[in-house]
Amino acid sequence: MSRGSITRDAVLKTLAEHDAIGRAAFLEKYHFKEARDYVLLHEGREYDSKAIAGVAHKFTQGAPLTPGDFSGGRDHAVAWLKREGFTVRLIRNPDWVREEVILACDLVMRNGWRGLDSGRQEVVDLSALLQTLPCHDASVRTPTFRNANGVARKTFDISTQHPDNAGKKQTNGGAIDKAVLAEFRERPEQMSAAAQRIREAAAAGAFDGLPPADNDELDDYSAPEGRLLLRRHLTRERSRALRTKKIDSALRKQPRISCEVCDFDFEQVYGERGIRYIECHHVVPLHAAGEGLTKLSDLALICSNCHRMIHRTAPWPTPPELRELVQQRASCAGS
Repeated sequence: MSRGSITRDAVLKTLAEHDAIGRAAFLEKYHFKEARDYVLLHEGREYDSKAIAGVAHKFTQGAPLTPGDFSGGRDHAVAWLKREGFTVRLIRNPDWVREEVILACDLVMRNGWRGLDSGRQEVVDLSALLQTLPCHDASVRTPTFRNANGVARKTFDISTQHPDNAGKKQTNGGAIDKAVLAEFRERPEQMSAAAQRIREAAAAGAFDGLPPADNDELDDYSAPEGRLLLRRHLTRERSRALRTKKIDSALRKQPRISCEVCDFDFEQVYGERGIRYIECHHVVPLHAAGEGLTKLSDLALICSNCHRMIHRTAPWPTPPELRELVQQRASCAGS
């Protein structure tokens, strides 16, 4: 059965069945639980979005999906329902992402690893900042999104995970909280600098107009600061004007362009289709890169594979470092 192969008509038929037998009977019949995160809004009523999306398959493919066949989140049920023109609302605020936790953890560290109350000015300021960051689409934010109370709670989630607070009452800090806390304890200066980078980028408007994240693409990339700055960084690398200027500059010095890491030549392999094709990479690492003007000397021309290999896992190697690795591997293979 193809997951997500539902139509608007199938959803409407599912809603009609739901209304005919009632919510409790509907959920029991198809073995779904009440929605915890998202609800479908239709004609003034709320419906359990995962259950509706799953049962709608019955009208398109002959059998409903079971709860274990798919998720009720944005990748499955929510995406399918929105695709058919339905409105889906988040019941609770989205989980904190890495860059948000970095900012909160930096605040806790500067407060001696103690949580902060919602009335503290630092908490109010962080709340205002988080509400401006494009980490979460407006459609998934509730009226309490990252308010001072929520930010204060997060600071206590972090502080009570610190080893110095062992034995005290623990709050429900998540895996990201613990991971970021561990990194702050191991390299506080670098992580604090990452928090400052995020604050400075936000203040400079560096995230304004940032295109939506491509989660499938970013899943294979890694950056200490998180996906927000990585998205900004990759957007800058893909600037058509910068790439064209860099290629023009390279062709004035040599007749052909090839990858500075592995020597791959797109024109040689693909002929006319590969003429002038190459990707640009900022040589300066993301954690050290500023948001100012980019010079051509800051860029390296590399192939798609090498570009992805550089960004895949932090710390990122420089093009010369990756080139050395490629040559070492080639030497070992030839021996």
